[in-house]
Amino acid sequence: MADDYYQILGVPRTASADELKKAFRKLARQHHPDVNPGDKAAEEKFKRINSAFEVLGDPKKRALYDEFGEDAEKIGFDEKKATAYRQYRAAQAAGGSGSGGIPFSTEGVDLGDLFNDIFGRSGSGGHGGGFDVGDLFGRGRGGSRSTAAERGDDLTTKVQISLAEAVSGTERTLSLQRPGRCSKCQGEGHTGKLVSCPTCNGTGRARRGGAMFGGSGVCPTCHGSGRAPEPCSQCGGSGIKEETTRLTVKIPAGVLTGSKVRLGGQGAAGVHGGAPGDLYIETEVAEHPLVRREGDDLSMDLPVTVAEALLGGEVRVPTFQGEVTLRVPPGSQSGRKMRLKGRGVPSLRGGTPGDMYLILQVKVPEDVTDEVRAAAETLAKGYRGDVRRELNL
Repeated sequence: MADDYYQILGVPRTASADELKKAFRKLARQHHPDVNPGDKAAEEKFKRINSAFEVLGDPKKRALYDEFGEDAEKIGFDEKKATAYRQYRAAQAAGGSGSGGIPFSTEGVDLGDLFNDIFGRSGSGGHGGGFDVGDLFGRGRGGSRSTAAERGDDLTTKVQISLAEAVSGTERTLSLQRPGRCSKCQGEGHTGKLVSCPTCNGTGRARRGGAMFGGSGVCPTCHGSGRAPEPCSQCGGSGIKEETTRLTVKIPAGVLTGSKVRLGGQGAAGVHGGAPGDLYIETEVAEHPLVRREGDDLSMDLPVTVAEALLGGEVRVPTFQGEVTLRVPPGSQSGRKMRLKGRGVPSLRGGTPGDMYLILQVKVPEDVTDEVRAAAETLAKGYRGDVRRELNL
């Protein structure tokens, strides 16, 4: 019996398309000939993995494989043949021969050959919808199986930036390892030259087991033609080869932690010449020691002297867009919030930029001289009652 394709990829029969693709990627990289030079077992495993994904990665082929197992390959995943096959199996289940009333036994008989003998040589022509029954089981048609192109996976990498860079925008040059398109075969997986099929040695027939039939069947690699495309020696037939590339990424102003910058077509290369996936740069904005961020707004504690708080005055304040002058109103208390309009973070979607809020923090002198002590005693006389009179727990 041939190996079950789901078992080869190590996934349940209920696996989604994404789960199948991830399992294929992981196994293909693990058993790739480039990773295991000279290892024939790994090379054979790599071929089986590709064959399994070639079927299960195609929704129509997968549906027929789920219904007929390996016999789906014998009929070339042809819907018309599948319909006739269903009719034949229904007739068998009902006790009929399924072959136009000619009785036969399946024991030790290759029914593909038997049907070819009965209908092909007699010239009786068609059966089950206007095609040769011998062809139903793999006779009479050649040609290698086409392989559908698959879009490459999307990739994600993280980049840490400072808050200042998030406000102004920045660039990063990344060194990225990714599945790239094979340069030798341009991602096709083969040279374009037809050679004798390695699976069936050019006979077009391969020894395979099926749901009902034993013996030989149509070769799943060359589809009965005996000829198959010569696999690319550089990528082993996958069309993919690991590569390291350097990319310069522009990170726009306004990004948050978790924001993603998309680079179209910079993800993993597609399978068998398919389009590449996209690359997503996920940003992580580092915390600033002085400035806090809430959405597009920024806030920062602003130290002021007792005199500046009491009498008012102009102070210089740094912002990410440059230094500004702020007027502190007379009689300002610690905790007073003052706004610098538009001095926050630019809107990532092009809207109004955020604001910067300054929280005043009154600082007393560090050195208490006689003059400072005398001034403090004078200030104490200016308070109207107990400053803690409203503290009630």
